[in-house]
Amino acid sequence: MRPDDAPARLAPLLGPRDLHAPLAWRQGRPISGLAWLADVEAVARQLPAEGPAVNLCGDRYRFSVGLAAALVRGHASLLPPDAREDTLARVCAEHPAAFALVDPGETHGASLALRVAVDADGSRPPLNAMPDWAAIDSARHAASLLTSGSTGTPQPHAKTWGTLVGDVAAAAPRLCQLLGLPSLAGLTLVATVPVQHSYGLESSALLAMLGGAAFEAGRPFYPADIVQALEAVPRPRALVTTPFHLKTLLQSGLPIPPVDLLLSATAPLSPQLAAQAERATGGVMAEIYGSTETGQVALRCPVRSEVWAVLGDIRVQAEPAPDGGERFVFSGDFIPAPTPMADLLELLGDGRFRLLGRANDLVHVAGRRTSLGHLDFHLNSIPGVEDGAFWLPDDVADGVVRTVAFVVAPQLDAAAVIAGLRERIEPVFVPRRVVHVQALPRVGTGKLTRRELREFALAQLAADGSPVRLSHRVPADHPAFAGHFPGRPLLPGALLLAELLEAMRGVPALRARLGEAPTLAAAKFLAPVRPGADLVFDLQPESGAAGGVRFEVRSGDTVAASGRWLPGEGARGAAAGGAP
Repeated sequence: MRPDDAPARLAPLLGPRDLHAPLAWRQGRPISGLAWLADVEAVARQLPAEGPAVNLCGDRYRFSVGLAAALVRGHASLLPPDAREDTLARVCAEHPAAFALVDPGETHGASLALRVAVDADGSRPPLNAMPDWAAIDSARHAASLLTSGSTGTPQPHAKTWGTLVGDVAAAAPRLCQLLGLPSLAGLTLVATVPVQHSYGLESSALLAMLGGAAFEAGRPFYPADIVQALEAVPRPRALVTTPFHLKTLLQSGLPIPPVDLLLSATAPLSPQLAAQAERATGGVMAEIYGSTETGQVALRCPVRSEVWAVLGDIRVQAEPAPDGGERFVFSGDFIPAPTPMADLLELLGDGRFRLLGRANDLVHVAGRRTSLGHLDFHLNSIPGVEDGAFWLPDDVADGVVRTVAFVVAPQLDAAAVIAGLRERIEPVFVPRRVVHVQALPRVGTGKLTRRELREFALAQLAADGSPVRLSHRVPADHPAFAGHFPGRPLLPGALLLAELLEAMRGVPALRARLGEAPTLAAAKFLAPVRPGADLVFDLQPESGAAGGVRFEVRSGDTVAASGRWLPGEGARGAAAGGAP
């Protein structure tokens, strides 16, 4: 932040551009920069004196108007990961004065005290020139991107207006170079990613507002919608997307209009998919690397090279990590502070590097090392695999890692998937099991979060009668230890069963099988459970929809308890009658 007595450094809402030229396209109709400014001015007058604004607009044009109007009014915009009411209730608890910006007719945002419909479609009389109020203090808090942490509570990543301006200024020249154009003027961006996500924000709304391009107002998701959106805007045009959306589009068989530039982010893009995209569209395929904390920091063209190159004056260097290992830190003028990435890199000098995988998804087998991201990359490169992901269970048996591969591959059996993987990865990493599913639980950006994949995997394995393994740590200060027993504390059997039941309720398929109040048919307590014990719950669903679940509770190599639960009242498909 600048000192209070320092002069403000101002940056305009719109970067250098012809204000009469299109800034946006809505349903095939162009909207000029001057018309956009008129909408911003009108909406800003409607906003309350206190904020911040929670921008929930799905329409990309209305989102951009709401973002700018909030800035003009002096409010930051909070950008949540989704519009679920439980998410918004948590945001509201942190910001009691927050109000929602919504598309007209939308009902979400009821958790907030005030909802403002962004009534803007470019139909107001345009302004005559750039107004004085469109110059924003670079140090002003412009937006906070909220990402869900491990607790599920949205964590804010604050961005000043100067940070956002610098982010786009670093990327725009590289994109011009790829297009062979002196500027981005005339380029229209069609984006499949939500604008509340950092990549969607930077590479659609902000790249148009600050970089000189234009954007299409919608958010096409299905292949036919993407094709229609591309056809509705002039060339040169760019498709801002993800590997998941891109693969779905290419597999649809629909004729794709020519695209001059394709941008991808959020997950590794295979060179095979990149080459297929270039052949199908005639455009240049580019991949963006970055994070919510840093913004976009590097780019590569995967058809031509696996090497990334930093954008602008961004720097990357290795430094010792707190755990004794090595971490890779990015810094630059628009990055507020040097920021480490949660990735393993191979630095090549001059701002170039190779991405080796996520630091927190490494898999070690038989002295060999790889990452889940690397395995996913090769799984999705197999012809016939429409989508796929490796999952690593919470615990390993006998010290051996046994990964499971979940695939959407209607035309391939498990043996064919295994054969494809054997051609691409070392034998020790080939999964013991391939599970075919209808779809993976990807979020709007195409990402597959670790938490969502874990819940999905447990549900799938439980639903087909496969064993489920859960982990649980007994708190060292559990209140039961005070009375059981001084000097040699142990966890009472009833509380151990309660902990087990609570863990089972976290697996949807087991919860559906057993109901809300399952019946304990049998239980044996074979060894004491001490404070701080790391337990493993081995659960085996019995055959048949009305079957129960047998369990073993292990502490290290010792079986502490075993038994059986039967379906209770409310269980789906449960049979009447008591325990046998």
